[in-house]
Amino acid sequence: MLSPHGLVRGNNLELGRDADTGGQVTYVVELARALAGHPGVANVDLLTRLVDDPAVSTDYANPEEEIAPNAQILRLPFGPRRYVRKELLWPHLDQFVDRILLHIRRRGRRPDVIHSHYADAGEVGRKLSHLLGIPLVHTGHSLGRCKRDRLIAAGRRVTAIDRQFHFARRIAAEESVLAHASLVVTSTRQEIVEQYGLYENFDPRRAVVIPPGTDTTRFSPSHLDRLDRRVSALIDRFLREPERPIVLAISRPDSRKNLRRLIAAFGESATLRERANLVLVVGNRDDVRELDEASRLVYQDLLLDIDRYDLYGTVAIPKHHAQEDVAEFYRLAARRRGVFINPALTEPFGLTIIEAAASGLPVVATNDGGPTDIVENCRNGLLVDPLDTAAIATALEVALSSHEQWRDWSRSGIKGIRTHYTWSAHVERYVKNLQALVRRERKRIRRGRVSLKRDAASPLPLATHALVSDIDNTLIGERQGLELLMSWIAERSDKVAFGVATGRCLESAVAVLARWRVPMPDVLITSVGSEIHYGPDARRDSGWSDHIRHKWRRDAVEEALGAFPGLTLQPADNQREFKLSYDVDPRSMPPIRELTSALRSQNLHARLIYSCNAYLDVLPIRASKGLALRYLAYKWGLPLGSFLVAGDSGNDVEMLLGDTRGVVVGGHSAELKVLEGRDRIYFASGRAALGILEGIAHYEFAGELASQAMVTSKAATTGM
Repeated sequence: MLSPHGLVRGNNLELGRDADTGGQVTYVVELARALAGHPGVANVDLLTRLVDDPAVSTDYANPEEEIAPNAQILRLPFGPRRYVRKELLWPHLDQFVDRILLHIRRRGRRPDVIHSHYADAGEVGRKLSHLLGIPLVHTGHSLGRCKRDRLIAAGRRVTAIDRQFHFARRIAAEESVLAHASLVVTSTRQEIVEQYGLYENFDPRRAVVIPPGTDTTRFSPSHLDRLDRRVSALIDRFLREPERPIVLAISRPDSRKNLRRLIAAFGESATLRERANLVLVVGNRDDVRELDEASRLVYQDLLLDIDRYDLYGTVAIPKHHAQEDVAEFYRLAARRRGVFINPALTEPFGLTIIEAAASGLPVVATNDGGPTDIVENCRNGLLVDPLDTAAIATALEVALSSHEQWRDWSRSGIKGIRTHYTWSAHVERYVKNLQALVRRERKRIRRGRVSLKRDAASPLPLATHALVSDIDNTLIGERQGLELLMSWIAERSDKVAFGVATGRCLESAVAVLARWRVPMPDVLITSVGSEIHYGPDARRDSGWSDHIRHKWRRDAVEEALGAFPGLTLQPADNQREFKLSYDVDPRSMPPIRELTSALRSQNLHARLIYSCNAYLDVLPIRASKGLALRYLAYKWGLPLGSFLVAGDSGNDVEMLLGDTRGVVVGGHSAELKVLEGRDRIYFASGRAALGILEGIAHYEFAGELASQAMVTSKAATTGM
């Protein structure tokens, strides 16, 4: 389970501390606990961000926290060490992906399912799912398109909200996640139709409604006669007549929670001001001036609105409360025959509404999202348009007007929660859906399985070794050796990952491998290292693309090189987003050093790779086969010494050098003679795959002594 933002811990949740620490935190922690208790679930890892910041509790710097048997919160460091709002984490999410891959290697077991929560986690989950070949389940919690539309309707300026919330990037990420996710878990049918339905890539056939649960051991109407006096004192010190019915709102300090309109509704209603008190539990604060900007503005507006309507003595807005106090707030409001209100502009579900209902407190709630289903199921209150101040006031007046109706709503809410919103019921449906999902994935894998018998799930996280070979004249070119090599790899597929690194584009590489009956590799480094793909369905590593994009100006580089003789652009099929390929006339082409200098004089950064005295490939400065190989080693936590790398031409030089175990096959190009005598580079006499087998025997690669396959390869080589 992925939930990277907010402050996440197992106990004393700081709900309402800021806009990022709210209902989602409760949801993921309680879901993790409940799942861990199900017999069909072996383990739950809830992954979030490690925060090492003196401004927050040291709990968030603890790398691991057990929250139940077989369930733990794991905090991985990425991005700034300090605590920042979620919108500032987007540039650092690729680092979170890398940290999770290393975590999986340490765990020694791949998860069966990834479940992402919110758009940022969805971005991470989508990339992990691509990399690992593991199905992705996603829960949006709130959606960018809906939130943006509601803020605009509330009068916010488009430029201001886009600058604050980065909606363009968020909505694009949500579209990508919805296109890829195997299952989308929603809380209500309305969420599917009216919220996710706004997205082009959403397929309702891949969505399921599973309402969240609530902890009925915490939230219940029990002991109403024995209320915690400490909690009532937090409220009553603000109020002239504390025994009046309470209009209770509990939320984060977030403008989208629409608390200003609630204050206006209360302040403009003479009935409410005469008969009730308004209690706003809006997070914790010491000094408003020291809060983050978004929270500070919310508090300032609330306090100024309280002053505007002169609500002193009828409104309470306590500065501090603990997590365990929340249940007491609900019970206090129920004891005083009050009502809970959630006037949020948009509400995907509304955990506070079911907490209030479980406590026997009737509700007035926004007619958006989850509240519509909750009120329909529990029959415990009214729905209102959150943009209609008068309607909010009228609904509150009605809710407080009849003792008989209040009692009916209270009882109905308690019964409805026990019927529809327990964690045991949620987890039972959740696990059934996951089991069906995993079964479908395994059937798909079996149907698409090829002779190498490689699983769709990548072996890279758990592999101990990797064999990466160039294709032309290295992997292919000799049938007997290729069959022997494929057999050797198949027998060790549990510990040896198989990859290719080639100048060919992806489509060309896949086609030639198919012609030679080579099963789809676990990883393909193509287009001279400018692209990386994984597994049977060639999932692209977008992190590598983002990494090499640095200072790459493809059109400008092409224009600059067009001024030099001896360079002819190859056909369009050989050109890629991060690669320009030329046929070369070595008699007229200037030296590579001169071409590089000319590009730099125009502030253009590129890597020029010259091979076979006939070809020139131009790549981003961060791209090459060798750099791609080292990126893989870092990303997957596999030491370079565990890689055996085979090649035959000049564009393999960088890949062969360094800490890898290099094999230069027989029949190699003259460009590789400069590597003779280098440490950790073996020159084989056998050609193509026979040479690779010879190198495996030489290095005793993957802990193997020279097997029968090696003996056969040497015999075949001798006979050539």
